[in-house]
Amino acid sequence: MAQPFIQVRGNKFVVRGPSNAEDEIVLRGAGLGGWMMMENFISGFPACEFHVREALATSIGQEQASYFFERFLEYFFTKADAVFYNSLGLNCIRIAINYKHFEDDMNPRVLKNDAFKHLDRVVSLCADQGIYTIIDLHAAPGGQSGGWHADAGTHLANFWRHKDFQDRFIWLWEQIAVHYKENTWVAGYNLLNEPADPHPTHARLLNLYDRTCHAISSIDPNHIIFLDGNTFATDFSHFPDDAAERWGTNVAFAIHDYATYGFPKFENRAEHGVYTGSDEQKQKMRITYKKKRQWMDERGFCVWNGEWGPVYAREEYDGGNEKMVEINKRRYMVLKDQLEIYRADRLSWSIWLYKDIGFQGMVYVSQDTPYMKHFRSFLLKKYRIAADAWGADDKLVKGIYDPIVKLIKDSVSASDQNRMYPPLWSTEERVTRIGRTILVAEYLVAEWADMFKEFVTGDDWKARLDDLAKSFQFENCVKRDELNEVLQRNAGTI
Repeated sequence: MAQPFIQVRGNKFVVRGPSNAEDEIVLRGAGLGGWMMMENFISGFPACEFHVREALATSIGQEQASYFFERFLEYFFTKADAVFYNSLGLNCIRIAINYKHFEDDMNPRVLKNDAFKHLDRVVSLCADQGIYTIIDLHAAPGGQSGGWHADAGTHLANFWRHKDFQDRFIWLWEQIAVHYKENTWVAGYNLLNEPADPHPTHARLLNLYDRTCHAISSIDPNHIIFLDGNTFATDFSHFPDDAAERWGTNVAFAIHDYATYGFPKFENRAEHGVYTGSDEQKQKMRITYKKKRQWMDERGFCVWNGEWGPVYAREEYDGGNEKMVEINKRRYMVLKDQLEIYRADRLSWSIWLYKDIGFQGMVYVSQDTPYMKHFRSFLLKKYRIAADAWGADDKLVKGIYDPIVKLIKDSVSASDQNRMYPPLWSTEERVTRIGRTILVAEYLVAEWADMFKEFVTGDDWKARLDDLAKSFQFENCVKRDELNEVLQRNAGTI
């Protein structure tokens, strides 16, 4: 019997078993981020992927830069990763991709010759281990949000301001649907990661979903379509009551459920405080989570938690081993308590993140590798000045930016501040995004790229760049054992 497609039936995922009955399947896994959509905190560069790709080509030459990035893509996920992932009992992995692997901005709507090379390889490796894949378009033309993870380099989501960007987005999904329509190990298509449509009624996002769902289903009616809520997968308030008629019944709706207790900057705020696992704190997490999925629950729709999970302290950044252990004890409490909530609802989830350089990943690059040794001082500086947005602890630079925040608050009425989109960004967060993680981060890009120069001075440059990229290979990574043990215990639980 051929491997059947996973399907949505009401509020559940099902797969047809040997007896031809449809059995419920709960998808549990992680996000493969930082690979075909590189992110700064995951692999250590500053700013956005396009920044460092352009800068590295300038510093060491296009041939050398292309060679490094190609080797990075090869080593980041191999058979050893898939085997380990399967050993934990995880059955699905969400693969984040950047549209730039498939088309060039200067040659739009022309599929690159090697567009599916790496994606096909990993989909196949996962299938061999019995792991489903969900293809997640993490970066769309023009940027669908103001995040670094949309690879646009601006806090303005220009994807929503230009119809041609949206047309290219639909064209790309048509190419993906044609390519994978017969592949039953692809569970489905996560159309757009964390959209941030500023329209007050989500009109542009809903129109995009109308057009894209129709385009895909006319080519490929068998794969699940995963639709994120607006404003970073948190808001379904303007989604239509006739969603099943408009978008089909083989649709799941994606929330992202990051608990603030799992992040350093919130621990320093009186209204949050450190996490102790109290009934009150658990209830706050439960209420936030239930609010995100309320729209789906009221209509009997299928919910998928596409991203969640705390970040972890690191000895070299967070005050030594004793302090690291103390912080991470609290973070693992958050992890376990979230899973308890999800287990009660039989929720399918994809924790963020599978692999990185040590902040959040299930496995992370060892400090003894050539990459981590070479960039150690640079990474420490990037941490000190809080150049990344994700999970950053800004305690060392907060006093520098607070006067800017105060100037804005003193000069602009609270009501006008609150009218800014996205509402999740406070005045402090907006200053962080624009001041630190765009302006300051961009100044670091050339320095990062120039640090590669010593690797290309001789005839053996390929071997030296290969060694650097090989730092990301599974065999050169450390397993985050306590996280993986928790995930493994929950992987087989229904």
